[in-house]
Amino acid sequence: MQKKSTVYDAHFHIIDNQFPLVANHGYTPEPYTVEQYLERMSNYDLMGGTLVSGSFQPDYAFMEHTLKKLGDGFVGVIQADQQMSDEQIVSLAQAGVRGIRFNIKRTGAGVLEYLPTLAHRVFDIANWHTELYIDSKDLPELTTVIADLPCAVIDHLGLSEAGFKYITHLIEQGVYVKATGFGRLDFSAKAAIINLYSINPKSLIFGTDLPSTRAPTAYCDQDCALIVDALGEAHANDVLYANALELYRIDHLQKHQGVKQKMRFFS
Repeated sequence: MQKKSTVYDAHFHIIDNQFPLVANHGYTPEPYTVEQYLERMSNYDLMGGTLVSGSFQPDYAFMEHTLKKLGDGFVGVIQADQQMSDEQIVSLAQAGVRGIRFNIKRTGAGVLEYLPTLAHRVFDIANWHTELYIDSKDLPELTTVIADLPCAVIDHLGLSEAGFKYITHLIEQGVYVKATGFGRLDFSAKAAIINLYSINPKSLIFGTDLPSTRAPTAYCDQDCALIVDALGEAHANDVLYANALELYRIDHLQKHQGVKQKMRFFS
């Protein structure tokens, strides 16, 4: 029997119609349940994962309900909202939320006006990091802003070859980059992973991006195998779970896997 790959899925979505969905650019996704997700991941040794709220999911109750259903090892990232109260932030942190996400790709650059202020606020209150879904070709004016955040994550390898040099600059500064959404890229995921890992082996993290909403090509198991092929099994484990366990502060899994605790510094 083939050995199952051990993974922490740092980026996936659940779509539950019992909670409000708001169409984004006319798009509303099909349902994708916890049961469907766990069945899809049954051919992996799944340690846990990070549930990410999509642009169509503004309801905090959805996140709390779904994290409870997913159980141990799972945490969440919610859509950024400058109207959140301190009490809401604390309550969501207690429910397992670890960060906020600015979906610049889908919602436009207007959110950038309050990005630094909100990012520092949630970090100070709950130690939350900031995730950004942004096309790398739109990064030239933002690299300093992002590098100055307490802790930041770029989704889907930055999407575009045209701005990939800005991704390499940010990972040099300690910004995390998600090796996710390969079907969204206009360049070679394998070459990018080799390049970024060589620059900063502690900042690259794997995710399935299931159910691959709006992606031209959906996630397949070969995407995970590609990381092992690119880096070799020992180094691939940094990307497949070790780096994410640190970022998302999954302390009990770090200890179980013998992942070395590390101090991180961000400029």
